[in-house]
Amino acid sequence: MDKTKYTDKKNIKLWGGRFEQPTDAFVEAFTASVHFDQRLYKHDIAGSIAHARMLCHVGVLTKAECESIVAGLTDIQLDIERGEFAWSVELEDVHMNIEARLIDRIGEVGKKLHTGRSRNDQVATDIRLYLREEIDAITAELTRLQQALLELAGKETHTIMPGFTHLQTAQPVTFGHHVLAWFEMLKRDRARLLDCKKRVNVMPLGAAALAGTSYPIDREYTASLLGFDSVTENSLDAVSDRDFAIEFVSAASLIMMHLSRMSEELVLWMSAQFGFIDIDDCFCTGSSIMPQKKNPDVPELVRGKTGRVNGHLVSLLTLMKGQPLAYNKDNQEDKEPLFDTADTLRDSLHVYADMIPAISINREKMKSAAIQGYSTATDLADYLVKKGVAFRDAHEVVGKAVKYAIKADKDLAELALQELKTFSDVIDQDVFEVLTLEGSVAARNHIGGTAPEQVSKAVARGKEWLKSV
Repeated sequence: MDKTKYTDKKNIKLWGGRFEQPTDAFVEAFTASVHFDQRLYKHDIAGSIAHARMLCHVGVLTKAECESIVAGLTDIQLDIERGEFAWSVELEDVHMNIEARLIDRIGEVGKKLHTGRSRNDQVATDIRLYLREEIDAITAELTRLQQALLELAGKETHTIMPGFTHLQTAQPVTFGHHVLAWFEMLKRDRARLLDCKKRVNVMPLGAAALAGTSYPIDREYTASLLGFDSVTENSLDAVSDRDFAIEFVSAASLIMMHLSRMSEELVLWMSAQFGFIDIDDCFCTGSSIMPQKKNPDVPELVRGKTGRVNGHLVSLLTLMKGQPLAYNKDNQEDKEPLFDTADTLRDSLHVYADMIPAISINREKMKSAAIQGYSTATDLADYLVKKGVAFRDAHEVVGKAVKYAIKADKDLAELALQELKTFSDVIDQDVFEVLTLEGSVAARNHIGGTAPEQVSKAVARGKEWLKSV
């Protein structure tokens, strides 16, 4: 067989009957998508095989014709995976490349494959098959990262660090509690992804170009072969809808935003000014000029890639905002931002899942930082309220005590009882039980609180939840 036959100019355009002149060479290259949509080959072939079997099921194809088409498509997939398939820009896209090769391989019967469908519903189906697969792969990486966070939190239930608001020391928290906040972010992200998948897993095949087809197709049969939950109910919407792709990129943007926030904290904590953590060398790089440098490149890059994914969301929203029904060539521009979003998100989650176990914690530095900044001031205010002082009055008393302590260059816990009594006579010796960092975190012993007991329980709940999803 002549493997170059299907690229012969005379046979090149499977839609060329209407045209008298060949496409301009630059226009051909400009409008082609095969250089990026060829990655849909598996999904395109899977959709075509299901379509052929459905056509046989309803009697449009004979069993022999169907078997020939399926065998031909299976062989083409093997050619692609062996690197023996020559992609042609002149054939525009993944769909025409595969169909032309099929016709070349099995002859006239290959031309029957496109009965009852259009590239419009074909590409919409391919993208949904691709995205369904990507969501599963991304969810698996999300699970790995959540498992790593639970392990880290479980090891650091008693590790005390400063909690911040406005990046100013606020109250002491446990590091395990802080890590579990990241876990909760990703828990919501996972729910969004799985909810998005419900709307992805609806089959548009059978909508044809825009109005459906006059052939006696069985869309539910095709959907069952491809594992779709249901079929689209309006042919116009089916071929033009890209909501599911936008929704995925929106969910991806939120995940990347969460990873970026985590990255910002890791970068800060690894700096000499904080010194809370260290990340293993294999996730860092050095400087070309400063030999002492160890740069947290992985979290920095993830933080940077977040802007790229956010840009893809705006790109897709803008792409769709001015389109009339039904399909328009504009929609060719949906794939590159969608593909890059999926790749970027999956890779970012993967590297984070590998990196989190490679973080070492400087517990003493964290505790030392928590002592600074008068992080137990709120505990002193709560102590006064429990002694019968109105909260607003307690707030003023503690503010004055902190001002005094700053001038004395002491922590609140370092003030003598007589010094504290000058601010309120209800203060007694038991005040020092609440002014310690350990006492402060232990007091928040309720669900969602930072107490070590609650962190341990939250880790256990998290592990059980992961087993159930």
